[in-house]
Amino acid sequence: MKEISGWGRYPVVRAEEREAEDLESASAGAALSRGLGRSYGDASLPAHGAALCTRRADRILAFDPDSGVLRAEAGLSLRALNVIFPARGWASPVSPGTQYVTLGGMVASDVHGKNHHVAGCFGEYVRALRMRVGDGRVLEIDEASEPDLFRATLGGMGLTGHILEVEVQLERIPSFWIRGRSERVGDLEELLGALAAASSRSPFAAAWVDTTARGAALGRGIVTSGRYAEAHEAPASPPQLRERFAVPFDLPGWFVGPWSIRAFNTLYFHGYRANAVEHVIHPQPFFYPLDQVRDWNRLYGRRGMVQYQCVIPTHADPATFRRLLEVVSRLGGASPVSVIKDCGSQGRGTLSFPMAGMSLALDLPYRVGRTETLVDALNQIVVAARGRIYLTKDALTRRDHFAAMEPRLARWNEVRRKWDPERKLSSALAQRLLDPTP
Repeated sequence: MKEISGWGRYPVVRAEEREAEDLESASAGAALSRGLGRSYGDASLPAHGAALCTRRADRILAFDPDSGVLRAEAGLSLRALNVIFPARGWASPVSPGTQYVTLGGMVASDVHGKNHHVAGCFGEYVRALRMRVGDGRVLEIDEASEPDLFRATLGGMGLTGHILEVEVQLERIPSFWIRGRSERVGDLEELLGALAAASSRSPFAAAWVDTTARGAALGRGIVTSGRYAEAHEAPASPPQLRERFAVPFDLPGWFVGPWSIRAFNTLYFHGYRANAVEHVIHPQPFFYPLDQVRDWNRLYGRRGMVQYQCVIPTHADPATFRRLLEVVSRLGGASPVSVIKDCGSQGRGTLSFPMAGMSLALDLPYRVGRTETLVDALNQIVVAARGRIYLTKDALTRRDHFAAMEPRLARWNEVRRKWDPERKLSSALAQRLLDPTP
C-alpha cells in the first residue's frame, strides 16, 4: 500500500500498485490498469483493490513498414514511439499534450490533439484490442467482432476491461519537423477568428489564452498552427527528443499564485511578435511544451493542481466562451496554461470527449473550496450550452452536472454491466461520476 495520485497530485489515495511485464496474468484480480499516471484527477486511482501498472509491458509485437500498422503491448509509451518511428517515416496519427502516456492510456482516454478538427481522436485509428474483461475472459476484439465493447472501451477510462495489447494504424509523415506559424492577437473575438482561420488551412492548430487579461483585452492570446515539414524544408537530421531540466522539489504553494501567473502570462504574451511568424520548429515544443521540464507538476506545490477541460458545441450561443473567461476572471481562476482548440465531429467511442465545436482547457492551482466553486460555475455554463467535460482531466465535477452533460452514460453503463456484471473494475472517478446510483 502506498499513496498514489494523478498528475495533478489531487486527490491522493492509499492503494496497492502492482508492476508486471505479463499483463495477461497480472490483470487477474486487479481493479484497474494504470499507465504512466498522467491523467490529472482520479481516473487512474483504484476505488478498491490493486492498480496494475503497465509501464513494464512495453514491447513492440509487430510492425508492417509498408502499411504502418503497429501492434504493441499496452504499456508502450508515446515517447518511445516518437523515438523509434518518425525516423522511419511514421508517427502517431494523434498526439495529446504530453508524450508520457501509454498506448493503453491513449485508448482509455481516447486522446485528441491539435489536429482533432481534421483527424479525430486516437480511437479512430485503433484496429484491434486484446483485453481482459471484468468477468475474467481474455478477448481479441475489433469493431466488427464486438462493436459495443470496442466503442465503449474507446474513452471508457479503463473500466470496460484491462487493455493488454493495442493494434493501431500509424500516419506516414515526410519528416518529424514542424512547419509552424504563430500569431499574437489582442482580444477574444480576434483570437477565435484567427483560430478558425488557422484550423481551415492547417492540420494542427491551437490557441493559448491569457486568463488574467480583462476588459477590452479579455481573451487575448497566441494562435499557433502548423503541419509536418516536407523533407526539403526540414533539417537533414531527425529531431532529438530531450528534457532541458527538472523541478527538483516541491515549490511553496504560493509560488504559482495570481501575481506570478499574471506576470508569466504578460511576459509570455509579449514574447511573441505582433505580426504572424512562420518557421520550421522542433516537434517537442510544438506538441509537448511542458515535457521539456521534468516533474513540472511540482511547481504547484504539495496542494497540487487540477485541470479542467470542456467543449462547447458549434450550435451554442457565441457568447459562451466570453462567459467562461469572465467566470475564470471573477472567481480568481488564473491559469498559466489555458488552451482553446477547434474540435471536429464526435468520434466512435461511446464516451469520447470531443464534439464539433471548441474546447477550453485550464490548469488551476488547487485551493480548497475556491476551486470547487469555480468548477461548479464553469460546469453550469457548459450544461446550459449542452457541452461536456473531459474525464481524463477532471477531479471536481459533481455527479448531477455530469449527468446533465452526458446522455450517453446510460448506454455505456449497459455495455459495462454486460462484460463486468459484478463491477470488479472500478476507479475513484467511476464511484464519483459514472457508477449507477444504488
